[in-house]
Amino acid sequence: MASSAARPVVREHHSAPDIVGTAVLGCCAVWALVCAAGRTARPEGVLLAVLAVAAGYACGRIAGSLLPVAAATAAALAGLGLACTVPDGVNGHGGAHAAQFTLAVGAACGAAWAARSAALRLALRLLAVAITAMALVAGSAVGCVAGALVLLCSLAVARTRHRLPGLAGLALVAAVAVGGCWAMAEDALPGALSAPLRDRLGEHRVRLWHDAVQIAEHGPLRGAGPDRFGELSPTAQQSPAAADDTPYSAPLQQAAGQGLPGLALLGTAFGWLLYALWRSPRRTPAVLTAAAALTALAVESAFGNALSFPEVTAGAGLLAGLATARLPEMDPDSGPGPSPNPFAGEPPPLGPVRAAH
Repeated sequence: MASSAARPVVREHHSAPDIVGTAVLGCCAVWALVCAAGRTARPEGVLLAVLAVAAGYACGRIAGSLLPVAAATAAALAGLGLACTVPDGVNGHGGAHAAQFTLAVGAACGAAWAARSAALRLALRLLAVAITAMALVAGSAVGCVAGALVLLCSLAVARTRHRLPGLAGLALVAAVAVGGCWAMAEDALPGALSAPLRDRLGEHRVRLWHDAVQIAEHGPLRGAGPDRFGELSPTAQQSPAAADDTPYSAPLQQAAGQGLPGLALLGTAFGWLLYALWRSPRRTPAVLTAAAALTALAVESAFGNALSFPEVTAGAGLLAGLATARLPEMDPDSGPGPSPNPFAGEPPPLGPVRAAH
């Protein structure tokens, strides 16, 4: 009786990431509508991104529970196919190009960790290597570097048992990237750091960042409204490129369009993904591999326009869903799991609590 009484508590505990995710994504959608109210703003892009993340996450959870290896492999091949269909030279698609290669490598490495046979794991890791090489051949240096880092991280955490320190370190990397982007936009970086970044990013993008910060300073609470950057930025108005409707930085775009609360919601959404990965029933190396890919995407979106494409946001949700899906052999009714170490930074067991005698 004690065992059956404890079972609902365990299930409710493991539904916490889903409840948090629903609340966070709901707040993102509602705040976009609030910021667009009474203005000529267009919140459709934000709503589409929220829907893409939610749909990708749900599909990943379902497919990852039924066919963990096949679903992750299919996601990797689909990401590779999408990345190869749009050349990196197409104006405005460079961020999506690199992001799709990054997510594809993360999915291939995740499939390797879900595979049981050593030969299949080796084949899937070779697929990740091939995707990384394909990024270089396709002209996406950023995608190649990011994919290589995700692959190396996946191999480095093979014997890692405690996921919380790794997730905290990856969260710090994303925070440093956002802080560096904002400091660059404010001209707050030292010259020794600012000059190389300015040369790599280009003077035009840095001016777009300056405009985004100025727009955010004029409306710190509600911003200027979603998708209004192009009509308010002097630099964007002087450029014939339609892709300059965004400042090529997701955090700065959120701050300009939805104020500081919008920027905070974007960071909260990333934090929710890391929280869901911390509570994931999957093995720690698989969890940290997915977290590394999502962190690489966060860095890319801080310095580019990767999140402006729904296929990228859907891919991020899909990768997170695959990495948090319950494997078939992890059914809660199959029996209790091992007792967790409360100081190890690992989530509680999946199975029901064994009754005390």
